Amino acid sequence: MKQWQLFLAFFRVGMLGFGGGPSSIPLFHKEVVEKYKWMSDDEFSDTLALANTLPGPIATKMAGYIGHRVGGVIGMLVSIIATSVPTVLLLVLMLTALNSYKDRPWVHGMSQAVVPVVAVMLGVLTWDFVKKSKKSLGWKITIGLLAVSLLLLSGLGVHPGIVIAVLLGLALMSKKPVNEKQVKAS
Repeated sequence: MKQWQLFLAFFRVGMLGFGGGPSSIPLFHKEVVEKYKWMSDDEFSDTLALANTLPGPIATKMAGYIGHRVGGVIGMLVSIIATSVPTVLLLVLMLTALNSYKDRPWVHGMSQAVVPVVAVMLGVLTWDFVKKSKKSLGWKITIGLLAVSLLLLSGLGVHPGIVIAVLLGLALMSKKPVNEKQVKAS
């Protein structure tokens, strides 16, 4: 049953993740955290952060890790196949059809109409991450990290993997003691 659920969850992501990996992240969250509850929000955030530091497409990295965690090696293979196959099939079908009608205005309008929807999906997920960060770090640190990250990523063009790796390194080297209540609650 788990393998079938993995297949369905990641097949839906593969079918609906229009625009590439980043647009699939909210869909992954919906399936993995909200629908099947295979991970908590914090675990998902950690997985996403680590997946962003590794090379390769984010969708297959997320599917592979989550599939392995839920269903072992078979789960990993099922998840990667379920995520990738719809993309390949839809790509061949859509490009064949769109190539036939590429000069029509409705084709251009259709592709442009998807952009705001993907932007809203990413914005909602971003706001969820900001709220979680505020809850654990407070507004000052959250806003500070947002500003520094924006400056490094957009202003200076630093690779996201480097920013995440530095933040992970700083967190690991932090000497702040863990609250016993937090450990018991986990």
